[in-house]
Amino acid sequence: MSRINIQILLGALFIFITSAIILVYGINEQNRMAEFERATRARAIEQGAALFEQQCSRCHGTQGTGIAGLCPPLNDRYFFDNRMQEIAWTGSIEDYIVATVSSGRLGSTRPQLFPGQGVPAMPSFSDHYGGPLREDQIRNLAAYVMNWQETAQLVQVPTPPAGPVVGNDIAKELPEGEATAGESLATSLGCTACHILAPTGPAWLASAEQPGIGTRAASRITQSDYTGKAQTPEQYLFESIVLTNDYIVSGFSAGIMPNNYANTLTDQNMADLIAYLLTLK
Repeated sequence: MSRINIQILLGALFIFITSAIILVYGINEQNRMAEFERATRARAIEQGAALFEQQCSRCHGTQGTGIAGLCPPLNDRYFFDNRMQEIAWTGSIEDYIVATVSSGRLGSTRPQLFPGQGVPAMPSFSDHYGGPLREDQIRNLAAYVMNWQETAQLVQVPTPPAGPVVGNDIAKELPEGEATAGESLATSLGCTACHILAPTGPAWLASAEQPGIGTRAASRITQSDYTGKAQTPEQYLFESIVLTNDYIVSGFSAGIMPNNYANTLTDQNMADLIAYLLTLK
């Protein structure tokens, strides 16, 4: 075989092998891109989870199930199945999340259930509107919320308690409280999400650094920096729930606590909550 024939044969063989490699690569390209998209989405969800904990959990709950009397649940079947129709949104759910997180919300769309933290009901998070987050971070947040879509259950919104509301007179006489009922109420109101499950508010439980809130309530009112009007541990706990900004514990900010409990809790509710908190020594 001549040298030219050998070169032609080798060239043809090279072209065949190259074509085979390209063909195999092309066949697997769809799967490779799908895997790439899954990995990219997984990273976005992971980063969104951290952002949700930092930016959103104190209002929407650590697991996205909302906080009664404050902000609505997002990890909720109603949110994914009915929210778009409720507000006549014609885009995708994920784009709705991005739009709402970016620009915030001046007023609540359901103020009787979820009044938010005042005006605005929800702040703007996009750096385009003075918020702390970039566009890619907001997209990651939306990816994390969308991650709940397949498994979300219907969250039952607690109904307002029956009876006259407790008001904000911390010196008023309350009925005898029941600690077990108070614990159940604290859980249903979402209090435990911020005071036990996450350090959004002052911790209720004892730690190596300090005793529980049931003990701290007595010593708090004797501190030189105390700015409230409570005279007893019971009054201090009452004040902390209904007059949330009269005294701010060092290290925390005003406006974190919902400010509507004076108008949504009954005397018995307050008595039960105080009885429960006093057991946390």
